[in-house]
Amino acid sequence: MDALLKLLKGNARLSNSELAVMLNCSEKEIADQISRYESEGIIKGYTSIIDEAAVDPNAVTALIELKVTPQSQSGYDEIAREIAEYEEVESVRLMSGAYDIIVSVTGSNIREISQFVSARLAAIDAVTSTATHFQLKAYKENGIAITDEQTDERGMISP
Repeated sequence: MDALLKLLKGNARLSNSELAVMLNCSEKEIADQISRYESEGIIKGYTSIIDEAAVDPNAVTALIELKVTPQSQSGYDEIAREIAEYEEVESVRLMSGAYDIIVSVTGSNIREISQFVSARLAAIDAVTSTATHFQLKAYKENGIAITDEQTDERGMISP
């Protein structure tokens, strides 16, 4: 990954002038390169990493594994696109292993996610089974630590 992309991935709020100083080039070069990355589809968008538990302590995130029957013309792509259209879905990925697709969903409670799985995902003809895993706690998201707990660097002292 080039240095500009690495910096943007770490903090997309850096200004072009800050990036130019960090990379020892001009603001125009930075702006042009970012524009190229966007037009080529390398940069897909910009987002904030939110500590959902801080916003809503009752919010629940789940990873839902799906076994699916691939479609004759499109394989897994059509099914993944259909699932990605649901507002509740944060990410959809094709996986290796026992399950084919993994879906990340956040809801206001377990019942809401359970309803989504049974009414929407399980109702898709190509879906043959699901397994839902509820997140207990998040520590890091997209390379950013999101826990506010302080680590005691002193270590254990024993007599």
